[in-house]
Amino acid sequence: MTASLPPEKLRRSFDEANLQLKTTADLSPGTNIIGQPRGVQAIDFGINIKSAGYNIYVLGESGTGRTTAIKTFVEDKAGADPIPSDWLYVYNFLESHQPLAIQLPPGQGHRLQDALQQMIRQLRTEIARAFDNQAFRDSTLEVRHMLERKRDELFVALQNNAAASNAALLSTAEGFRIVPAKNGQPLQPQQLAEFSTEEKSTWQETYHDLQHELNEVIHQVRKLEREAQNELEELERRVTSSVVDVAIEELKQPFVTYELVIGYLDQLHQDIIDHVDLFRVDEEGNGKGEPIPENEFRRYQVNLLVDHSRTERAPVILEDNPTIPRLLGRVEHEAVYGGAVVTDFTLLQAGTLHAANGGYLVLRANDLFTEPGAWDALKRALVGAAIRPDDPVTRSGAAARSLDPQPIPLKVKVLLIGPPGLYYQLHSMDEDFRILFKVMADFDETVPRTAENEKKYAQFIATLSHDESLLHLDQEAVGRIIEYGSRLADTQNKLSTRFGNIADLVREANYWAAGANRNIVTVDDVEQAIDHREFLHNRIETRMREGLTEGKQLVATDGLVLGQINGLTVSQIGDHAFGHPSRVTARTYAGREGVVQIDREVDLAGSIHNKGLMTLVGYLGGQYAADFPLSLSAQVTFEQSYGGIDGDSASSTELYALLSSLAGIPIKQAIAVTGSINQRGEIQAIGGVTQKVEGWFAVCQEAGLTGEQGVLIPAANIQDLMLRVAVVEAVKAGKFHIWAVETVDQGIELLTGASSAEIHAAVETRLRQLAEILKEYRANGP
Repeated sequence: MTASLPPEKLRRSFDEANLQLKTTADLSPGTNIIGQPRGVQAIDFGINIKSAGYNIYVLGESGTGRTTAIKTFVEDKAGADPIPSDWLYVYNFLESHQPLAIQLPPGQGHRLQDALQQMIRQLRTEIARAFDNQAFRDSTLEVRHMLERKRDELFVALQNNAAASNAALLSTAEGFRIVPAKNGQPLQPQQLAEFSTEEKSTWQETYHDLQHELNEVIHQVRKLEREAQNELEELERRVTSSVVDVAIEELKQPFVTYELVIGYLDQLHQDIIDHVDLFRVDEEGNGKGEPIPENEFRRYQVNLLVDHSRTERAPVILEDNPTIPRLLGRVEHEAVYGGAVVTDFTLLQAGTLHAANGGYLVLRANDLFTEPGAWDALKRALVGAAIRPDDPVTRSGAAARSLDPQPIPLKVKVLLIGPPGLYYQLHSMDEDFRILFKVMADFDETVPRTAENEKKYAQFIATLSHDESLLHLDQEAVGRIIEYGSRLADTQNKLSTRFGNIADLVREANYWAAGANRNIVTVDDVEQAIDHREFLHNRIETRMREGLTEGKQLVATDGLVLGQINGLTVSQIGDHAFGHPSRVTARTYAGREGVVQIDREVDLAGSIHNKGLMTLVGYLGGQYAADFPLSLSAQVTFEQSYGGIDGDSASSTELYALLSSLAGIPIKQAIAVTGSINQRGEIQAIGGVTQKVEGWFAVCQEAGLTGEQGVLIPAANIQDLMLRVAVVEAVKAGKFHIWAVETVDQGIELLTGASSAEIHAAVETRLRQLAEILKEYRANGP
C-alpha cells in the first residue's frame, strides 16, 4: 500500500546556504527584472530598433508590480540615450492663429525665453526713455512747426486772393466757406439779396474760381500733413531702430545657427517697430501716453513647452491618467468680459507625449482604454508622428476662438502594459495596433526558484526597504517571504512575479515590527503579516467552516460509509483562495440509464466537469465490460451543493464513490480526495492542491486529529505542495497524512483498506449481476 509523504516533501523551505546575509542592509539596491529572459530580450530589442512601429506591448496582469519594474528597467537603458530637444511655441506675426513651433537643443529654449523676456523688459525702458529725449521732442516740434508754417502760407495766400476779389475765407464748424465781402468784411444775407443780376453773375464766377482754389489748398494741406506724419513716423522708426537694432542683434548671436529662431526674431523686430506705441510708456508708467495692459506684451513671450535644461537622460514618463488632454496637451481658454472665452499661444499646455518625446512613454492598457477617445488620439499621434494639442472647448462643440498651432514632430517609444487577452484581441481586430506595436514582451507570472532568483528576490526586498525607508529584514524573514513567493506561484519550484503582493507583505511586516519596537523585521513579523492578511480576507471561509462544525453541512471525518467520500474544492474570493470539503455520494442499482450526475442534470455542472464524468464512464467500460455490456443505473452528486461546479479534479472522487457502491466496500471518511482521471485509470494533476489539503486539515483539526485523517492527491502534484508549517508539523507527529497516488488502484486501496484486485473483482461481479438482471428483465418483462 502507498506510504504517506514525508514532511520534507510537503514544503520547500528556504535554504540559508543560498543567501549569505545577516539583513537586507547587506545588499545593494538593484533594478534587475527577475528571471524573465524572454521579456527582457523583447524590451531590449524594441528599445534598440529605431524604425517606426516598434513600440512594445508588455503582457502582464495588474498588481504584479510589473509597471514599476519596467519603468525602472527602461530608465537604466535611457541613460545611454541623448537628451532630447527643447520645444517652444512663439507668436506668428503673419498668422496669429497659427503659433510657430521651434526646436532647440536641450537648455537653449530656456535661454531664449529668458533672453527675450529680458530684452522686452529692457526695450520698454529704453524706448520710453528715447522718446522722452529733448532732441526727439525738438525734432518733432520742428516737423510740426514746419507743417503749420506751410499750411498758414497757403491759407494766407488764398485769403489775399479772396480779398482782392471782394470775398472772404471763413472757418466754420462745417469747414471753410467762401462768402462775398466788402472792405474785408463779409456781407450780410440782405446785402447779398440787393445784388443786381450782373453782380450776382459776377459773384458766382468769383465763387467758383475761389472754391476751386480752396479745394486745391486743402489738397496741398492734406499732402503736407501726410508728409509730416510720415516724417514723424520715420523719425520714430529711426529712434526705435536705434534702440531695437542693437538689442535684436545681441539676442541673435547665441542662436545664429538656428534658422527658425533668426526668422522669428526678424519678424519680432519689425513688429516692435510697427507697434512702437506699446513701448512709449515703461513698466512704471513713465513716458508719454496711458500705461499699456500687460497682456498686450504676450505676443513677445516664449511658451517653453518642453524644457530639458535640467534633464540628465532621455525621459521615461509613466502616465497613469491618459486622458486626451493629458496625452496631447491642450489649448486653454480665458473668460473675458461678456462671457466669451479667448485663447492665445501662451495658453498652450504640454502633454505627456511632449514630455516623453525623444524618450519613452509607459502606459497601462487598462487606464488607456477606459478613457474615451484616448486610444484613438494616441494612434493618430503615433501614425502621424506628430503632436497636435487638444482643444477641449471646441471639441465639445462650443463656439469659441481657437488656435491651429504647428504640430510638433513625435519620436517616442511607447511601452503599453496590459493583460494578454487584450493584446490578442487588439492584434486580431485593430490593424493600426499591429502596425504600431510590433514587439510583444511576454512576461511569465512565475520564474524558476533557483538560487540566483532567490538572491534577486532578496535584492528586490532590499531595494524596496531602501526606497521607502522601511526596516531591513533578517535572513530568516527574507527566507519566509521567498517561501511565500512559492506559495503564490502554487509550486515549490517557482517564484511568483506578483511583486505588488510581495511588496505589500514587506510593508505589512514592517508595520508589525515597528509596532513591536524592533529595529529589524523578523520571521515572526512576516508570519503575523501573513496571518493578519488572511484574517482580513477569510470571513466567508470561516462561515463555511462554521456550517461544517455546527452540523449544517454534512461531512464526516471518521468512520466507514458505503458509496460516500469527501471531495475537495477551491473557492476564490478576491485575492483569497481556500479549500473546503464537499460530500460526494453514489447510489448504484439495476437499470440502463448509465451513470447520471445529478448536478449535471440540473445544469449546475460545467463542461469540463462533464468531460471528467464521461472519462469516468470510459474507465468503467474499459476496465470491466470487455465481454459483457455495461448495464447499470447510477446517480452521483455533490451533496448540499447549490451553486455551479466545474473542473475535472473531482472525477477520481466520483469514481471512488461508484466503485465503493458497486463493490459493497465502504470508504474511510477520514480521508479526503482530489485528482482527475483518464480512461486508463491514471490520476492526473489538478490545481489548488495546497489550499485543498489545508482546507481538509482545518476541518479535521477542529473535529480533532486522530492520526487516521489525511488527503489523497495526485503524485504529479507533490512538487506543488507549499503547506503551512502547522500542517507539516502535524504530519511529522503522525497526526495527519498526505498520500500521493498515480493510479485508481493505489487510491482505492488506501480508501478502503482492501486490495485493488479484491475491489475490481467485487465490482465486476456486481456489474455482471446487474447485466443479468437487466437481460432477464428484457426477456421476461416486468
